[in-house]
Amino acid sequence: MSPDLEASMARPLLKIQRYFRRKPVRFFSLILLYLTAGSLVFLHSGFVGGNFSGSGSGAGGGRGRDPLVATDPGAGKAASTARQEVAGAMSRVFREPRRHGRRYGPAWMKRARQDGQKDTDDGRAKYVGCYVDDIQKRALRGVSFFDYKKMTVFRCQDNCAERGYLYAGLEFGAECYCGHKVQGANVTESECNMECKGERSSACGGANRLSIYRLELSHESARRYGSAIFKGCFLKPDNVSLALPVTAVLQNMSIDKCVDMCTEKEQSLAVLAGDRCHCGFPTSHFSLHEPEEENMCLHRCHVEELESCGNDQYFVVYQTQVQDNRCMDRRFLPSRSKLLQALASFPGAGNTWARHLIELATGFYSGSYYFDGSLYNKGFKGERDHWRSGRTICIKTHESGKKEIEAFDSGILMIRNPYKALMAEFNRKYGGHIGFASQAHWKGKEWPEFVKNYAPWWASHTLDWLRYGRHVHVVHFEDLKRDLFSQLKAMVLFLGPVVSEDRLLCVEGQKDGNFKRSGLRKLEYDPYTPEMCADINKLIRTVDVALRAKNMSGVPMEYMPR
Repeated sequence: MSPDLEASMARPLLKIQRYFRRKPVRFFSLILLYLTAGSLVFLHSGFVGGNFSGSGSGAGGGRGRDPLVATDPGAGKAASTARQEVAGAMSRVFREPRRHGRRYGPAWMKRARQDGQKDTDDGRAKYVGCYVDDIQKRALRGVSFFDYKKMTVFRCQDNCAERGYLYAGLEFGAECYCGHKVQGANVTESECNMECKGERSSACGGANRLSIYRLELSHESARRYGSAIFKGCFLKPDNVSLALPVTAVLQNMSIDKCVDMCTEKEQSLAVLAGDRCHCGFPTSHFSLHEPEEENMCLHRCHVEELESCGNDQYFVVYQTQVQDNRCMDRRFLPSRSKLLQALASFPGAGNTWARHLIELATGFYSGSYYFDGSLYNKGFKGERDHWRSGRTICIKTHESGKKEIEAFDSGILMIRNPYKALMAEFNRKYGGHIGFASQAHWKGKEWPEFVKNYAPWWASHTLDWLRYGRHVHVVHFEDLKRDLFSQLKAMVLFLGPVVSEDRLLCVEGQKDGNFKRSGLRKLEYDPYTPEMCADINKLIRTVDVALRAKNMSGVPMEYMPR
């Protein structure tokens, strides 16, 4: 390399060296600016995570408490004030909105909350107190589950309510227990002093202590005793030995003893009649369709004075955990059908639930115009068949065009109150088949846009099927819930198979299936604006007129304008 070239390459390096030798302050200024920018980003992430918000919990799971607060109240107050001022300044700079989650807990925790936050008694569950829980003799003796990372009060309540229990209790920050009655001593609130693992602002019991809530169930009759579901009080059948073939006289009769006996005998009904325990299945001889007032069954059990064991004329009935297998077998049609029968509905109107009922009642798989892997994995084996295969009893569809409707020879048309159907479909769209849309979705732009686009479809779907459907049987979702036996029987007759009443009675005991949202979780407000209601009410009237024009009954009264 020539000397001239070497000199030309060295000149820039010499200039840089001389620059920083003469002005080192500039070099250190650059380093300082870089470090300051990094510190601001770090501080901002801490403020957004909640470590300095004064709430007492950090984003990383620690309490975030200033050590000065514990040793010097004056210094702690000054530090807290300074911290809040900096946090306020940073939040203004970064424009990060602060969000507050739902909080639950006993009275000692409520005092620390900000004004205006919701009480524990919010229409879904009511806090009843802190109770002793003995490992040998549990205060709540139903099902239980644990989650040592994400347990919350609402999650525990939701799981217990879904299974029909009246009480939900949380223990040790991560354990959830369900029960039909509380069987433990009440203690002071300060003993339930552990925070939930997934919700640091809420109390989840303590060591051998339960924070217990009473659940406001959507179906109060779905009561449990241990693992058994209370079905009601019923008049003695005409032929007890035929209706309930397994019978025994039990000393010191109790609900536990009768339920245990019938479970061991693999019978789905445990029936208490004084000192006698009968077991069996629902049949035409004992259908459980005509319940009596519960006070007719008053006869205290010998062991438990708060329990009723029925009497000679009126029986107390519980459904055990034994599965009634009379309606569980399902298969494809023995020969391919040339008739294509639709099970049509607007999304959110109960189509999946109706498929479950039809499959159990007929013993044949249903098909689908679409393919949903989650439904297939839950047992809807006809989901993978092409909808024209002819191997299924009916085909689910949400289609409403003339061409699509005329492709079917007949169809069951499911209709549901649009106010409920729209919310159900919105939950499915943003939360899955049994999940729920988030508050951000409900309060964001998604909900108004959804109602604007989907509400007219609710009406046009029904109108199109009434207009283009060749042979249509209309079923209202609400009527099916109210009177499942007769409504489902009519649906099966429409589809063609021979109706087995024992099979229909079996379906009644297993009607929920795998795709049912808990009735506990409800919005705390009405998401429909007056403008939305006005538009939907017009659509309801239009559908009502169209049904009556076809000599059918109009929409149920509960659909009518609010």
